[in-house]
Amino acid sequence: MMEELYTAYRDDVYRYLVSLTHDPARAEDLLSETFLQAIQSIDRFEARSGEKTWLFGIARHLWLQDLRRQRPTVCYDDLLGLYVEDTLPDTAVQRELLGRIRELLARKDERTRRVVALRVQGIPYDRIAAELGISPGSARVIDCRARHWLKEILRKEGLL
Repeated sequence: MMEELYTAYRDDVYRYLVSLTHDPARAEDLLSETFLQAIQSIDRFEARSGEKTWLFGIARHLWLQDLRRQRPTVCYDDLLGLYVEDTLPDTAVQRELLGRIRELLARKDERTRRVVALRVQGIPYDRIAAELGISPGSARVIDCRARHWLKEILRKEGLL
């Protein structure tokens, strides 16, 4: 099964990683790590999402881990920007976007803000659920709705 997944999605995952890293060599390393981790966790794949989505999730998680290793002082604002758009903020427009994200999140209830804050830090849904006393599915839904809500407003305002 993994051979078929690799053949089907290798190029897509690689292009995704290049778009995140802007470094073809680093993307190649992360691609290998992605499929290695996929092999190790294939028995836990629940097919709630498609195989490609699952692989992209693994790739993104590994990229964030790599980013933290390379930049141990990654600030919360940088991670918050990644939460919404997968790029690190480095311009005045991006800083404006981060300020707006903070303003919008302040409108949300405490539980939603905590879920988002924990996801921004890369905490898995099961740990978020345990910390907040909710189910992992609820944590996932809260996160998905918050991210969708943020993106919708930011697009309407022309910030995305």
